[in-house]
Amino acid sequence: MTQPRSAANPWLALPPGGDVTQLARELSEAWQEFLATPNGAAPASVRQVVRESWLRAKQRGISPETVNQTDLLVDAELNAYRAAHPMSLIRPVVRKLLVEDAADSELLVAMSDERGRLLWVEGDRRARERATSMSFVEGADWSEERVGTNAPGTALALDHSVQIFGTEHFNRSVHEWSCSAAPVHDPLSGRIIGAIDITGGPRVAAPEVLQLVRATVMAAETELRLHLMRSPQGLSEAVPRLETLGAARPVLHEGTDHHKLSRRHAEILLLLAEHPEGLTSQRLAVLLDEEELDDVTVRAELSRLRKVIGADRLGSRPYRLQCDLRTDVAEVRSALDRGDVRAALRAYTGPALPESYAPGIVDLREELHVRVQASLLRAGDPELLARWTSSVHGRDDITALTAYMSSLDPAAPMFCQVKARIERLDRELSR
Repeated sequence: MTQPRSAANPWLALPPGGDVTQLARELSEAWQEFLATPNGAAPASVRQVVRESWLRAKQRGISPETVNQTDLLVDAELNAYRAAHPMSLIRPVVRKLLVEDAADSELLVAMSDERGRLLWVEGDRRARERATSMSFVEGADWSEERVGTNAPGTALALDHSVQIFGTEHFNRSVHEWSCSAAPVHDPLSGRIIGAIDITGGPRVAAPEVLQLVRATVMAAETELRLHLMRSPQGLSEAVPRLETLGAARPVLHEGTDHHKLSRRHAEILLLLAEHPEGLTSQRLAVLLDEEELDDVTVRAELSRLRKVIGADRLGSRPYRLQCDLRTDVAEVRSALDRGDVRAALRAYTGPALPESYAPGIVDLREELHVRVQASLLRAGDPELLARWTSSVHGRDDITALTAYMSSLDPAAPMFCQVKARIERLDRELSR
């Protein structure tokens, strides 16, 4: 078989002077063999980065035939989302270095967020029209979790620049396209904020195209550094964000600053965020403790909290927040409200303040957990059910496990595994 990779760089799709036609034919045969193999083993001749990505896609139950975009962001919602996203800061650089030369070139230039959502898709008009048939459009989710192997999605999944040539894509509808992509990082925190991608014909898989994408990323990250010098708030929005989901200690993020909070302070902030109209000291006391804290104790806790978040941000009579505060709880709820179960499940990293026994938090925690579970069961997506039942907070969920099992082929090995887990849980509950 023609070597589809560089011996020195496994992230490149084509060696210099490679026979593109022969490679496409051999990859097509390998792809069909992979889909037809019951145990999911991919031919060793396929690049390791592609082979492992194919396996992830198959295990997630992703369709190799269609690209389903049920949660497409459009119109005002898309415009508001990308305007607030830090990738908008580097769009002028990307347009100057890549987009301006993409017109009439049959090439597309895409910018995604950190989860694979396409924020902008620009370039050749005819190529954009063709790309709509595979839903490669602004607002679409092109993460590996949604469509399988593709350059922007795989680059984000692996945090590395990568090329995907033709039939190396997991989905058949993308087999006529090749792409080169690289992740973009916040130069201060190092976290991924998005990806830059060039999509087109076979020539996009040439080594120099990936070099061009990486050079553009370097220029973009330099632009972000300049922005940081001008703006002490960093790349994130100036609005503080409270993280309470999961087992980790709650954190208040403010630009580049991160404040670890005590459980009590996190409880108060979350309750005040949930009640923007404000809470009296008596009502707050009831929500914080079944035995009802006295007013003196509540006032003392709020006084200590003012020292953490700033005295001007916390009003009294009634107690209320005097600044905007985003919470991960609200983000999950917002995703559920718009029917985006996939986004809600990504954001839901665990129960809200799981170690809290405050009555107001317990009610909130249970309500959110039930909503996530109900939306998941209603969607009936095998991939999402698999992710939920493999998580710490969903692995003992018999209802979800039963739904997941019913979505599987009884002859599949995973069916037997899920069935065994259900039987074990039934035995434990019957003791």
